[in-house]
Amino acid sequence: MVVGTGSDVGKSVLATGFCRIFLQDGYRPVPFKAQNMSLNSYVTANGGEIGRAQAVQAEACRLDCHTDMNPVLLKPGSDKQSQVIVNGKVLGNYVAGSYFRGEIKDQLFGEVTGAFERLLKSYNPVVIEGAGSIAELNLKNNDIVNMRIAVATKAATVLVADIERGGVFASVFGSIMLLDTEERKQIKGVIINKFRGDVSLFDEGRKILEDLTGVPVLGIIPAFSHISIEEEDSISLERKATSALDNKVNVAVIHLRRLSNFTDFNCLEQDERVNLFYTNNTEEIKKADIIILPGSKSTIADLIELRRNGVAEEIIRQSRAGKSVIGICGGYQMMGARIEDPEHVEGSVDAVPGLNILPVTTTLESEKYTVRTSFFFKDFEEPCSGYEIHMGQTRGDGAEVLNRLENGQSEGCRMNTQIWGTYMHGILDNPVVIEDILAPYVQGVTPSISYDEFKQNQYDLLADHIRQNVDMDLTYKILSE
Repeated sequence: MVVGTGSDVGKSVLATGFCRIFLQDGYRPVPFKAQNMSLNSYVTANGGEIGRAQAVQAEACRLDCHTDMNPVLLKPGSDKQSQVIVNGKVLGNYVAGSYFRGEIKDQLFGEVTGAFERLLKSYNPVVIEGAGSIAELNLKNNDIVNMRIAVATKAATVLVADIERGGVFASVFGSIMLLDTEERKQIKGVIINKFRGDVSLFDEGRKILEDLTGVPVLGIIPAFSHISIEEEDSISLERKATSALDNKVNVAVIHLRRLSNFTDFNCLEQDERVNLFYTNNTEEIKKADIIILPGSKSTIADLIELRRNGVAEEIIRQSRAGKSVIGICGGYQMMGARIEDPEHVEGSVDAVPGLNILPVTTTLESEKYTVRTSFFFKDFEEPCSGYEIHMGQTRGDGAEVLNRLENGQSEGCRMNTQIWGTYMHGILDNPVVIEDILAPYVQGVTPSISYDEFKQNQYDLLADHIRQNVDMDLTYKILSE
């Protein structure tokens, strides 16, 4: 089990790397995270919804993902309320106080342990990821994701600390000392992550930590920029580009307050012809060649905010000026003439006018639609793949269809070759789509490998990086004990 001294210390990425290492070494690993809180999610083959990080970790294991890998998913809709998804399906919306006071935690812990036991029957090892900090004492009584899981599963638990933040001695020592005796016994190692500079300079620090805690430091992992692993934590958006560049195709992703599934843009972000950046700055939006309205967990609230800050008006202006404008999921809904919410799925607002860029109208519905599918983009004959996660139906009179689905139905809408919207997450992972949207701006060279191949190469690079900086012999010895 990989746990942390806090959020964004690198737990997800390290768990991904260990998944690939165990696979390379001949084992059959599987990822597991009892409870995830994220707006980045993915759809399993049977239509269940899980956190994107576990889908990435499953890829590193060369497995198709399953809801047992992330039995509980929280998707915040506001600062005080989250949608709770259990075993891939919506259980309901809960205010934070009610949820974290543990009113349904016993029920959820039963679901969590059931999922873990099912995985344990088919895989070895199970690579478990914790959440946030293990020392949140105010949440401990209702914990279903950190040390309660470590104790229940008897997991060999490794504590990860981010040295970039400073205070690494206090965070490691304090996190361990705040555990009770039974929990503390599960901590078998410490990893210091994101180190910059000469690692040997921390030799004394390693000894100090081991003397303080009685726990071995398994490794000091240098920060890296040569490996690209999908991140699910919205904190990682703070490290993304925020402005246009010369001599690149500038792609502006509108930085919505409740932006969801920003991993939709990772493939495009890796294209050397492209500068992809996140912004709400109208001056930067003007410089973009392609403007993308991404998904949102609160579409109406985010659309109202875009009108307030002037971004909506600028997007409309740029669409009329001939720029490419693309909407995905909630962004597709925003591009239409109107969004209606008769059941008050998102709040108290009955309806709002859209940007009126596409001739469609959306009606929000309480039932969530989750499906993975194959389709044909525009008039191309190359099969593509993607997945839908949305609450609502979008319809248009006489709107030109964007995608032809494998079941013969149509999906999405296009105004012309450069302005279109779709519910299809992952659409930009398909080379034919990438080349089509870049065609007006480049006489480019098609990337030499597929995005899937690229990601598999990154998992190998990550595994190599961890092997070089973590004592794997000691790690295996701890696991065997």
